[in-house]
Amino acid sequence: MVSNTKLKPLAAGISIALLGLSLTACTKDEAVTSAEAQSVQAAASSSVAPGAPGIDPTWAFSGKTGIGTSYEPYVNGQYQSQADNPVSKVWFSVAQGILTETMYGLIHNAQLKEMQFVIAGNGFVDTEKDDTISSIEYLHQDEQGRPLSLAYKIVNKDKDGKYQIEKHIFTDPNRDSLMMKVVFTAFEDGITPYLYANPHVDNSGANDIAFVEGNTLVAHTDKADSSYMTITSDVKFAKASAGFVGTSDGVSEIKSSGELKSVYQTTSDKNAGGNVALTAQYPAVNKDKPLVMNLTIGFGDNKQNSLSNATATLNDGYDAVLSAYLGDDKHLGWKDYLASLSPLERMAATTTDGGKLLNASALVLKAQEDKTHGGALIASLSNPWGDAVSAKVGSTGYKAVWPRDFYQCAMAFLAMGDTETPRVAFEYLEKVQVSANTPGFEGAPGWFLQKTHVDGQIEWVGVQLDQTAMPLMLGWKLWQAGVFTDAEISDWYNKMLKPAANFLVKGGKVKLDWNDTQITPPATQQERWEEQAGYSPSTIAAIISGLVAADDLAKLAGDSNQDYLKVAEALVAKLEQTTITTNGSLNSKIDGKPYYLRISPNGQPNTDQKLLDNNGKPGLDQRTILDGGFLELVRYGVKSPTDEVVQNSVTLIDDMTLEHNLRVRYEFTAKDGSQVPGFRRYGNDGYGEDVNTGLGYAENGNTPEQRGRVWPFFTGERGHYELALAKATNTLNAETKSDLINTYVQGMETFANSGLMLPEQAWDGVGNPTRYQYKLGDGTNSATPLAWTHAEYVKLVRSMADEQVWDHYPIVSDALIK
Repeated sequence: MVSNTKLKPLAAGISIALLGLSLTACTKDEAVTSAEAQSVQAAASSSVAPGAPGIDPTWAFSGKTGIGTSYEPYVNGQYQSQADNPVSKVWFSVAQGILTETMYGLIHNAQLKEMQFVIAGNGFVDTEKDDTISSIEYLHQDEQGRPLSLAYKIVNKDKDGKYQIEKHIFTDPNRDSLMMKVVFTAFEDGITPYLYANPHVDNSGANDIAFVEGNTLVAHTDKADSSYMTITSDVKFAKASAGFVGTSDGVSEIKSSGELKSVYQTTSDKNAGGNVALTAQYPAVNKDKPLVMNLTIGFGDNKQNSLSNATATLNDGYDAVLSAYLGDDKHLGWKDYLASLSPLERMAATTTDGGKLLNASALVLKAQEDKTHGGALIASLSNPWGDAVSAKVGSTGYKAVWPRDFYQCAMAFLAMGDTETPRVAFEYLEKVQVSANTPGFEGAPGWFLQKTHVDGQIEWVGVQLDQTAMPLMLGWKLWQAGVFTDAEISDWYNKMLKPAANFLVKGGKVKLDWNDTQITPPATQQERWEEQAGYSPSTIAAIISGLVAADDLAKLAGDSNQDYLKVAEALVAKLEQTTITTNGSLNSKIDGKPYYLRISPNGQPNTDQKLLDNNGKPGLDQRTILDGGFLELVRYGVKSPTDEVVQNSVTLIDDMTLEHNLRVRYEFTAKDGSQVPGFRRYGNDGYGEDVNTGLGYAENGNTPEQRGRVWPFFTGERGHYELALAKATNTLNAETKSDLINTYVQGMETFANSGLMLPEQAWDGVGNPTRYQYKLGDGTNSATPLAWTHAEYVKLVRSMADEQVWDHYPIVSDALIK
């Protein structure tokens, strides 16, 4: 990672390989008709860039400050393009002040790694990402400052005060295209902006071909069925070039000489791909006249369609496209979606920021749904630690479906008053349930795949029993909310939920891809962190709740041959012997009392059995590892919040005298100056940055010094427990409710970044602060925004507004708590 120091023109030999950048620039449609500019472009018309295939490609920084896509209404429960309602299938992300991963087609199908400006002036050459101070705000806000759409205004100010770049970014609801308005202001004469784009077409950066054609920059892959990306603007290029990243992309030359001398029309005349870049020079900008332009990126299944989308958006113009994006008399837009969420106004009263993060969360959650496969809710529009992750071979990163994260999001939609999205999402789940029709599968059906592409393509095949229980829980909740009629949920019970419930009871032989095992519930092959096998309190909480819900639905459907409730009761009876230790090394901290383990591999929690190695960390004695997953027993209704073992376990989770590797709780400073809690997943977590080198997760191979950081959604999980405890002890009043809001709701708000994106992980202050110099509480380069975090925030706010836990299952507590 390059430092923030300026890079001078004479610094010859500085390669883009040291930067990991991709860059963009734009200027005004004047003075671009010079004979010199025309002759340079003509000379390049037959030239092929040298230096193939370029340096190895990676993805972009994962700590997004914004994501966006157009709002699209369902038509009969799906996204369907119609003449008066075309569906735009473009998603974008923003990080470090620039446009980063941009997708087209399916939500995981990236087309662009990043795009930014290179700026050359008197005695300096800057890159926008590294040499400016960036700020971001929402283009549309209400009177309280709450976001109304996912359109952004980014202002990047040169650290030395020589120029400023203002960008407005959003997509065209009527086409597969993105629009960016740019206002480039120079505070001294003779500053030249260059637009630099690094395509990663069809989710890989190693097989691209780029070329310049007139006033357009075009990229596609070397495959016959490639997508195409076309960049154009209402300002003509002075010159433009296609090249290979790190060798002939133009950036090294600009940095060494202060200008783009060598221009190439294409990277290939033989259909050979590589890691390519496109660089376009705009006219020089003087301090007396800012340069204003509109730039569009069009996508399509061929060059003509991508160009047509880009030019049509450009011709419609900034005002018309932005108006449609927000919503106007001809278009349903983001403001209309927010207006449909009737509980939001009441919920905003139980926030500490006036509802800003609540609105942003509603927008972010809806944006992370695929539009070809309606209801496919992904985990995050990012690739964790992306700037250190190879992009040679396509991968979805977090842009994929996990039924567990999926459940959290569906429940958040319901909490916001959106009943249509969770219904469509529930119906989508049939696509990812294992059955006789699952390609390559043998064994017991009914469970749900660990991780899939949004089209159902199998990616990971571990068996996680909580992910099989949660569709049962969701179906019951949707029925209770009136989203499904008795007849509809009975039908779903017979074709999807009954097989799931039967698998939770009986398990069976599973054989799919590498996975060849016997599942014997409630022991799970993987718990919710996808790393350990055995008896997990959080997994068993979901199994019990799912079976109780299934029992209720079986009665409704007239299926008298099932007794799922009896199985659930038996599992509750065995919780102590399978998940609670009475002789662990931490018992001394709670006067020898019992407590819940993260997981017990063989259901023998009083033994010294070690957990499996995970994320570079060697496995430790099961009794030393704390994990707040036992709180799910309270949330769903399996255990009372006043249960002694639950409270013992909470005491240990809160112990901040534990050494850092085993410690779970950390504290952070909220905007009002108070201390708010944050929690790691579990002790000995290695899913994070190396404490010694500061490298990102697995950046130089897994090491024992990697450390998982604080996950902000645990602040929400704890807030739900404390609300349940106050209710159970009759101590919930105006004062205690205010304390809960200021501690837990404000606690989650504390972790939001400047774009109101909530991260997967936040910096806990332990070890090397990495090349990004994180401050305490900053979101890391893991995954931002994380849908689960936004969903937990929404549910926590709804719970505080209702004064009862949103995703509690009264049918569970009524049946099981004696």
